[in-house]
Parts: sequence; structure tokens; C-alpha cells
Amino acid sequence: MKVLIVEDETAAYDSLVHLLHEIDPTINIVGNTESVAQTIQWINKKPLLDLILMDIHLSDGSAFLTFDHIEVEVPIIFTTAYDAYAIDAFKVNSIDYLLKPIKKTELEQALAKFKKLSNNAITAYLERITQLSSASTYQDKLLIPAKDKLLPIDLKDVSFFYTTDKTTSIGLNNGERLPYSKSLDVIFSSLNPADFYRANKQFIIARRAVDNITVWFDSRLLIALDHDTPERIYISKNKAAEFKDWFINRPSS
Repeated sequence: MKVLIVEDETAAYDSLVHLLHEIDPTINIVGNTESVAQTIQWINKKPLLDLILMDIHLSDGSAFLTFDHIEVEVPIIFTTAYDAYAIDAFKVNSIDYLLKPIKKTELEQALAKFKKLSNNAITAYLERITQLSSASTYQDKLLIPAKDKLLPIDLKDVSFFYTTDKTTSIGLNNGERLPYSKSLDVIFSSLNPADFYRANKQFIIARRAVDNITVWFDSRLLIALDHDTPERIYISKNKAAEFKDWFINRPSS
């Protein structure tokens, strides 16, 4: 069985590989992609695949964005750390879904379910998978709680979203910073990826806010925005080419 693993966390990827080989040593892991962009590029090469194991929350957004850009012709088992995330959709449209941390018995059951599917069942499943698409409908405004009011913010006025271990904040074009209660994963899933980029675990940045790009000594990119940020923004060496392609080629809304 030839398997593609779509997972951006090294520990989660290593654990999944270990479990797969424990269950069936003949399983061939033919690739690992860490973002929506990488997954689209990889699948576009039309490799021979039997199954995809796909994490939902990737470094550049929801894995469902993949289905907006390409037709996926390979069955998928989804993985997620969020037990409330689109569970109903998974039950209807996916072969199976696994909650992290993934247990060996549950992975075995998912693989057994996949192996029992007829060609007709797989075809029907693939026809329904587009229902899990992001539907390309994105927010253009936010409502930010401020004391006893809700402050409307236009996303065109946002330079960045920033998170630490305890708090998340929004950086506006005027230099103001506002607290926000949502995680970057949740925030990014509602943003248009043509306009916003998940730079790293701390930052989502607006395309229009990028003021300067410096090639750092270790092939990382140092990104300067049009306003000061709480800390420097680095794009990793592995994501540098992807970021440059996004910045140059993706049309802004």
C-alpha cells in the first residue's frame, strides 16, 4: 500500500509512520507534505497512491483548501486534534477520521475499513469529498469584544495576527494592537489565503502589509511589515520558496 502523509508536525508524522509500520511493515510511505500548497503540488504530479492520511490543520491553513484547487482521486483518512471539528461532515463524507493522539487500534480499524471498500464505494466517496471544500467563502470583517461592546474590524485594516502561549492579538495598520480570543488555527481557516499567510506558529501576516523581505544567513526569510511587530517574523528555509511564490503570484482579493 502506497501512502501519502499530510502532516506538518514532526512528532505527529514520526508517530504515524511508526504505527503504520507496526500494523503493516509492507506499507510504503511515498511522501510527506506539510502545507496545502505542498500537497497540491505533490498530488498534481500524479504519483501512484492508494491512500492519503491528512491532518486538517496545516501550516498554511485548512486542508480542505486543497479540494478548492485540485481534484483528489485518492481516498483520504483525516486526522485532527479537535474532536468537535466538522465531525458530522467526516461521518458522511470520509472513509474515517482519527483523533489525535492517534491510537494503534483506531488506525488499524480505519485501514481495515479502507481495505474492505469496493471500487464503487470509493468512487461514491470521492464524489462527495468536495462537500468538505472550504467553499471559498471567507470573512472580510471581524467582531472584537471590547468591554461590553463588539468592535467591527475590516480585514483590510489588519497587518498581522500574533500569538504567544497565553494570548492572541491583532495588529492593525494604524499600529494599534487588540486582544483576540481565537487561536491562529481557527483564525486562519476563515481567512482568504490569497491575502493572508501563516508565516510560522506565532504569526499570520497580511500580504498587503509586507514591506521588506531579507534573506537571512541560514536561508530563512526575515519579513518586515509596515508596522512594528512584537517580535521578528521569520519564514523557515523549508517554506521560503512557498512564501515567495505566494507573495508574487497569488492574486489579492
